[in-house]
Amino acid sequence: MKKLLALITLSVMLVFMASNVTVANATISVQKKDQTEVKKTADKAEEAPAVAEDKEEIAAAAEESGKSLHSQLKQKFIEGGPFFMSFVLIALILGLAFAIERVIYLNLATTNNKRLLTKVESALESGGIEAAKDVCRDTRGPVASIFYQGLDRADEGLDVVEKTIVAYGGVQAGQLEKNLSWLALFIALAPMLGFMGTVIGMIEAFDAIEVAGDISPSLVAGGIKVALITTVSGLLVAIILQIFYNYCVSKIDSIVNSMEDASISLMDLLVKHKVK
Repeated sequence: MKKLLALITLSVMLVFMASNVTVANATISVQKKDQTEVKKTADKAEEAPAVAEDKEEIAAAAEESGKSLHSQLKQKFIEGGPFFMSFVLIALILGLAFAIERVIYLNLATTNNKRLLTKVESALESGGIEAAKDVCRDTRGPVASIFYQGLDRADEGLDVVEKTIVAYGGVQAGQLEKNLSWLALFIALAPMLGFMGTVIGMIEAFDAIEVAGDISPSLVAGGIKVALITTVSGLLVAIILQIFYNYCVSKIDSIVNSMEDASISLMDLLVKHKVK
């Protein structure tokens, strides 16, 4: 009986001790969990300002890079002074207008001369001079116009045809070079306007120094900035227009060379078909 009571008592004590250990372990786990959560919260609180600063920096960088080219040009235009920058802008617009008109005209004036010569030769063999004139009349370009004028006087002899081709070739060359003088004018005018703005900006800077009686960087910077912006703007306009000008000159030379070569071929065709 005493042994049974002792065993029961020992069992109760073991169960009680085990429950205390379990509760203690649970309490420790809860405390560790709470400490971990508090640490995470503290870390997040510490990271929050850094993240906010990073977000602000990213937003500022995105805003800076998100500025369009139009807004940046507009800002520089205002900083350069609307008065002289307006003249530079007008030179750019008018110069581009003449340049684009010449580019379109010259590309339309470019034709396949070999194909035209083949058609003219076929027409001469099948229908004579009138059929060849119809082919030239239905074909655009200066070469076809020269062919038409030469064929129109084919009955007057080869000497007259040759003189007609040379004379009308000069007329067509003049048409190709039309408005290039205006383009050259704006190429020369744009840098001059920029340099004039530079001189005006420097004068304003020295006037500010004279009024203040002291040389201060803030006084000089404004005038120098205007001077530099107007100079750069004028040079950029001249560079852009010069590229178009050189393209047009190169295109005209190519067309004139093809006109001369095609004219010689036309004379050979007329000799071949015994036009006297």
